[in-house]
Amino acid sequence: MNNADIRRLDREIRATTKKLEAVRRGELWPLNGRERRAMARALAGGAYRTLRGRSTGRADQQIESTGSTAEMRLTAELSALHAERQRIVTEAARAKAAKKSSGWW
Repeated sequence: MNNADIRRLDREIRATTKKLEAVRRGELWPLNGRERRAMARALAGGAYRTLRGRSTGRADQQIESTGSTAEMRLTAELSALHAERQRIVTEAARAKAAKKSSGWW
């Protein structure tokens, strides 16, 4: 409930925001292991089908769905971090108000 907790959450919020922006740009580094494997599978399948002269529709769809899944995950993580930060700030304000109200009695 102190400033260190709020700073830690702010740091995590900034990192998650950077990851979310990177996923929206199509970068792969913020993906977790499962998402990376799905992306690699889709890329390999698409490359194979391209090499054979076939359509890559399913591979493209898999790449898009993996990216949107990662985006949804990071968005949910970001909203949870914001909610946790707000909870900590509210608790600190309540504690400060309670301490102030029972001040000199």
